[in-house]
Amino acid sequence: MSTFNSADIAAFNGGVWVFCEQRQGTMMPTSFELISEGRKLADELGTKLYGILLGHNIEGIAKELGGYGADGVYVCDHPLLENYTTDGYTKVICDVIEEYKPEMMLIGATNIGRDLGPRCAARLHTGLCADCTHLDVDMGIYKDFLREASTLPAEKIDGLNTAMVLGEKHDVSRDLKMTRPAFGGHLMASIICPRFRPAMATVRPGVMKKAPFDQAKADACEIIKPNFSLTEADMQTQVIEVVKAAKKLVDLIGADVVVSVGRGISKDVEGGIKLAEELAEVLGGVVGGSRATIDSGWLSADHQVGQTGKTVHPKIYVALGISGAIQHKAGMQDSECIIAVNKNENAPIFEIADYGICGDLFKVTPMLIEAIKAAKAAH
Repeated sequence: MSTFNSADIAAFNGGVWVFCEQRQGTMMPTSFELISEGRKLADELGTKLYGILLGHNIEGIAKELGGYGADGVYVCDHPLLENYTTDGYTKVICDVIEEYKPEMMLIGATNIGRDLGPRCAARLHTGLCADCTHLDVDMGIYKDFLREASTLPAEKIDGLNTAMVLGEKHDVSRDLKMTRPAFGGHLMASIICPRFRPAMATVRPGVMKKAPFDQAKADACEIIKPNFSLTEADMQTQVIEVVKAAKKLVDLIGADVVVSVGRGISKDVEGGIKLAEELAEVLGGVVGGSRATIDSGWLSADHQVGQTGKTVHPKIYVALGISGAIQHKAGMQDSECIIAVNKNENAPIFEIADYGICGDLFKVTPMLIEAIKAAKAAH
C-alpha cells in the first residue's frame, strides 16, 4: 500500500474494469449488463475492458464474459474465495487493482456489490458513486443525455467542459460521469471523481442493457491469472454454511412481461392485485407495482418498479392504475411495448405508452384477460 497513490491519476492506465459477480459457479446477470456497459465506456476512452472474477474453480465461466465485450478477464481462483466474504474479496481486489491500476471500476449494486464497493473504495482511498443509473465518459454523448433527460438550459449544457476543483478549472473530458437518483428519486445528480483513481461506481441491476452474445469474441477473450496472496489470517469471518432462502422473490428484471398496479387499485386492493395476477398469468409474466403500492403495504418491496425500485426492460409492460410519476417512468420507459390503463386521460403515463386505454381498470382488465384467452384459444 505504501507505493500505491490513488491521486497519481496518470499512473492509472489499466483500462476499464468490471467486478463480475458469480454465485456457486453461476454468473449473475448483472455481470453481463456491466460488461456490455463497460465496453461502451472503454470505447469512449480508447482503452481495453477487463472483468475481474473471484471464486474457486471458476475459470470455466470466465470466457463467457468476452462474448459480451470483455477483452480479458482477471481470474482470481482460491479455495478461500469459494463463498463471498467482505475481507477476502476486498483484499484480493485491492491487491490486484494496486498492481494493474485500472482507470475505473464498475460493480453491480447487488447485496454483495453494495457491501464490497464501499469497502474497496475506502481501502484504495478513492471515490465511489452508489446506485448509478447512467454512465458516460464522452462529453458529446453526455451532453446529449442531459439535453434529453434534464431541465438544464441549453447554454449551461453546452458550457459543461470543465469543473471547479479546489479552486481550479478541471477538464472533465476523461472523467466518468456517474448519474444517480437523489432525494428519494426526486432529482438526478451527476457526479465525477476528478482527483483520484480508479473512479468507482455501483450500478443498479437491470438498468444497463445486455449486448448480444458473440462467440468469436468469447473465444478471443484473454484469461489473466494475477499473483495474489490470501490466508485464513486475512479473514475476520468464516462461512460455515450457505442456506438459500425459502421465500421466492419475483423476478422483475428477467421477466418478458410485467403487469404493474398503482394507486388506482385503492378502492379494492385485493381485487386489483388479483386482476393483475390473472392478466400476468395469461401473458406469461409477473406482477409489479408502483412505489405507492409498496409504501401502502399492498405488495412486498421486491415488486417495486421505479427509480427507487427495480428498472425493467420487458417486451410488454402493462400499467394498471398508475399515473406515471417521473420516478416510476424512469424504471420502465425503455420497455419494448407499454400498455397503460388509467381513468384520467391526462395521466403522464399516456405520454410514453404505445397503447393507452382511458377507463376503469376494474372494468378494462377483465376484458383484456378474456380477449387474450380468446385469442389463444383461436390459435
